[in-house]
Amino acid sequence: MTDRAFPNPRQAALALLNEEQKLSRKAGQFLGQLAVDPSPMSEAQADWLAKLLDRAGMPPLAEGSAQ
Repeated sequence: MTDRAFPNPRQAALALLNEEQKLSRKAGQFLGQLAVDPSPMSEAQADWLAKLLDRAGMPPLAEGSAQ
C-alpha cells in the first residue's frame, strides 16, 4: 500500500473494501455507495470515510477531493 493520499473517494472506498479487515454492514454499504455514486460527499460522509481510512492504517483522501 502506498503512503500517498487517495485522489478520490471511489479509490479510497475500493481500497477499504479490498482490505482484509472486518467492516460492519453499514460501513460496507457506505463504501459501496461511494464506489459507484459520483455525487459529492456530505461533510459527515467525508468524516466517516476519513475515520475508516485511519482505522485501517491507510492514507487519507487528498485535499479537496471530497467534492
